[in-house]
Amino acid sequence: MWKADAVPAPLRLAAAAGVLLLTATACSDSGSGKPPDEALAAAKQALDDTSGVHLTLHTDDLPAGVTGVEDAEGVATHAPAFDGTITVTLSGQAFQVPVVAVGGKVYAQVPLTPGWQDIDPAEYGAPDPAQLMSPDHGFSSLLAETTGATMGDSVRGGKDNSEVLTEYSGQVSGDVVSHIIPTASGDFDVTYQITDAGELREADLTGVFYQDSDPMTYTVTFEDYGTEKDISAP
Repeated sequence: MWKADAVPAPLRLAAAAGVLLLTATACSDSGSGKPPDEALAAAKQALDDTSGVHLTLHTDDLPAGVTGVEDAEGVATHAPAFDGTITVTLSGQAFQVPVVAVGGKVYAQVPLTPGWQDIDPAEYGAPDPAQLMSPDHGFSSLLAETTGATMGDSVRGGKDNSEVLTEYSGQVSGDVVSHIIPTASGDFDVTYQITDAGELREADLTGVFYQDSDPMTYTVTFEDYGTEKDISAP
């Protein structure tokens, strides 16, 4: 048997490098973020403190036959206000609708009608998008109401996958999620991706969003914290 001091130096160096590599890999796989309660609280605070963000919402499995939201994209601010587009599905056909929400009203360029219309977004299975940044009823409220949160792996994400994010998973009740999608019911599984700086970058919400339909998943992304935009009624 070889004695430790008899092992050639190059072999000892290679073995040490291998141990370091395995240790680093293990740390990477187990996540390196903050404890769940601390991370979710920091992410909520970051959303509540920022002037605005660019957000997207998307699903690939909107149930057939429902009137609901397939996509949304735009700037949401704490005015509160929103300026962007929402893609809704009506009678099996998708329509991309320009939307401005400000001053407690939601305006949309509804298909087959001229100009901007003052609408009730609930008729399309959508929330008032200006409220998506509300500390009490917007996306940050999901973070505060998440139960059973656990920390997962470190993953790549953000623009061009340039950030290292930590995943956190838990559950949120339908009463809370219904502020985002009014017809949501039951309990929802949630997975968040959060930066080391405490910014929520992505949220996956899985559950029953529409009455008498199967569970589905919405993915929401948050970019460009600190966005400022003067949004006014059209």
